[in-house]
Amino acid sequence: MNKPLRVLVVGVGHMGFSHAIAYRQMDGCEIVGIVSRSISVNDKIKREFPGVALFDEYHGALAETSPDIVVIATYPDTHASYAIAALQNGAHVFVEKPIGVSLEEANEVVAAAKSADRKLLIGYILQFHPSWKIFGERASELGRPLVMRMNLNQQSSAEDWETHKSILDSGINPVVDCGVHYVDFMCSLVGSLPVRVNGIAARLDPELKTDNYGHLQVEFSDGSIGWYEAGWGPMMSETAYFVKDVIGPKGSVSMAAYGGANSDCKSAEVGSHVRSESLRIHSSKTDSQGRFSHPDRIESTAGEPDHDELCLLEQQYLVKAIREDLDLSEHHRNAVSSLAIVLAASESADRGETIRLQLESSQSVLKKPERSSCDY
Repeated sequence: MNKPLRVLVVGVGHMGFSHAIAYRQMDGCEIVGIVSRSISVNDKIKREFPGVALFDEYHGALAETSPDIVVIATYPDTHASYAIAALQNGAHVFVEKPIGVSLEEANEVVAAAKSADRKLLIGYILQFHPSWKIFGERASELGRPLVMRMNLNQQSSAEDWETHKSILDSGINPVVDCGVHYVDFMCSLVGSLPVRVNGIAARLDPELKTDNYGHLQVEFSDGSIGWYEAGWGPMMSETAYFVKDVIGPKGSVSMAAYGGANSDCKSAEVGSHVRSESLRIHSSKTDSQGRFSHPDRIESTAGEPDHDELCLLEQQYLVKAIREDLDLSEHHRNAVSSLAIVLAASESADRGETIRLQLESSQSVLKKPERSSCDY
């Protein structure tokens, strides 16, 4: 019988707390420590996880607990260094996206996992979402090229805005932090190589160190294109914060946000980011009079897992990868590729130039983007 896997959870904000809840439910796993520097959160941790050791410093916790798995849900600028330390300590790692704040960091983490022969799973939660799997299946039937339109704006205030400002202070803008999810979906759906990226950005609060609104456009080698928009802050609109469309020659597929316009869900609530209500499937086929041959079809996504349940699916997959020695190298390549695209958008916004992406190999691992002033 397999011995219990010892788990250290690092960072217990929205994401980390959900991952800790997941491991509390999993047979064959034992939380041996939680790292938190938030005094306000610590009382909640003590209530929810009585008897679990609580630490305020990561490296000491890592040395003292000698975990089999380290879950990293801290701010992005610590992801790479924390992950590498855990891997070198012999632990398997789950790290929230992005895997690092640069391509160099991302590649160093992947190399460390390979060198240590440990499993590394990056927090691409939409990969485990059944509604997004169906969304991708329906969209794959639309022909080529595809037009993909995605956004996730967040009207944040109070604690949510403080969290966003902390991420911005670390040098990460919303397009980089959140965009990797949707760019990863685009790359998976299209199945061809990204070739050029444009980005624009704005700083809507003069006290911020980093732009809190941005937009990227990516072109693929098969002619498909995609855009992604993200903004954070108390100035953001709740209107059209959730756009998820794929359009092709044969029609379109759109994901409707949970509750639609009448929903009481707020865009800054983590749970609302992964909730949907239905898919609207449209066919472009027309009859002899030029009228649509078929009415749009509505496919309900009722019963989809909530945020905590999706985090449970992620952690169950990591444990499966450990127990069954699954090969995660393609997952790593995809994570590096999606990060390369959003970083290229950020660089494009800074320089006012199109960025041409250079491929290192047919495996879609990307080098540092090459600056280019060429137009589309």
